[in-house]
Amino acid sequence: MPRPEKHVFICVQSRPPGHPRGSCAQRGAMEVFQAMAMQLEQGGLSRRFAVTNTGCLGPCDTGANMIVYPDGIMYGGVKAEDVPEIISEHLVGGKPVERLKVPAMIWE
Repeated sequence: MPRPEKHVFICVQSRPPGHPRGSCAQRGAMEVFQAMAMQLEQGGLSRRFAVTNTGCLGPCDTGANMIVYPDGIMYGGVKAEDVPEIISEHLVGGKPVERLKVPAMIWE
């Protein structure tokens, strides 16, 4: 397996209904993960970019969340329909999708 140019981690953390922090799973994260994996594969990009589902990335209230490394860009409120834009603009084009970036204060 070649080293990926970028690695996308998508939170699919699930918590019980009514949990005060909520979860990315309740906000459609598995659909986001499946869309990313499928579109990378279908687009012939799965050897350039890796995608991994993961547990909590921290800011549960902004889910569904994903982070792209080595860029250190975290996206929040991601929907499956946002995946093509993230792939074309950020992964392939190198320009983060500003409208989906979590606020900088998340990292403080």
